[in-house]
Amino acid sequence: MAKTIKATDAVRTFSDILNSVKYRHESYTIVRGGKPAAALVPVETSPMRKTLRELKAVLSNLPRLGKDAESFLHDIEEGLRNQPHVPDRTTWE
Repeated sequence: MAKTIKATDAVRTFSDILNSVKYRHESYTIVRGGKPAAALVPVETSPMRKTLRELKAVLSNLPRLGKDAESFLHDIEEGLRNQPHVPDRTTWE
């Protein structure tokens, strides 16, 4: 469970906090104005640390969009092709 610390206290004791995160694998939620502003977690447990292999597995488990997606893509491409020309300059410049 993450410890909560005020931003001003985090600034004053940042070196100690960083050591406890790195060596004791502790996590901190930094609050500013009573609201969570940031999280300081060990890099090994960070949810942002994913491999390409893990990404491939996540993407392969997403639901398929089916024929509706193909129709939607067709409509988008057609709309892009049929847009009226917009001049680079206007009379307001």
